[in-house]
Amino acid sequence: MTTTEQPRRRAPGMSPDQRRAMIIGAALPLVAEYGTAVTTSQIARAAGIGEATIFRVFSDKEELLDACMAEALRPDHAVEQIASIPMDQPLADRLAEAADALGGHLERIGAVAGALMASGHHRRDPAPAPPRRRGPSTDLIRATADLFEPEAASLRAPAEQIAALFLDLRFSKARQDEGLSTADLVQIFLYGALREEPA
Repeated sequence: MTTTEQPRRRAPGMSPDQRRAMIIGAALPLVAEYGTAVTTSQIARAAGIGEATIFRVFSDKEELLDACMAEALRPDHAVEQIASIPMDQPLADRLAEAADALGGHLERIGAVAGALMASGHHRRDPAPAPPRRRGPSTDLIRATADLFEPEAASLRAPAEQIAALFLDLRFSKARQDEGLSTADLVQIFLYGALREEPA
């Protein structure tokens, strides 16, 4: 009795952008751990692809490392987390969750940038980037501003302005963290530095 083998179907191919994103996603934790010492062979294994596939997407390892740094700087994941915060909880809880989401974003930037700088990597920017405000992106500000919507009538200033101030405070906490908890940061932001109003 003969059996006819069915031809094996190939998995649908990825677009170049999807393949690029997949490689960067696999590379990021390795770059954060090993810096420039990471090998393209390690990255290929983590991505489940052949090493040659990396060089069909990136001209060399340096370009891949630059792409990893650029990806770490993107706030998309933090924006998604902030946008998914339930609006039926108290404002202080909403802001604490937003602060934690931003904290994760800043930790990822620090891990990747720190590992690359410590191992001697310098970005090869083809052209100088236009000057821009350091701090939270417009998308982060908008997502955080939405958290203030239920209290819109009680705000002292426009929601986006207040959101920018809150995010600046969170960025500042990351730069000089001296034991101030997220809950304390939120309480000080919402209610001021004094425990009680002076008589």
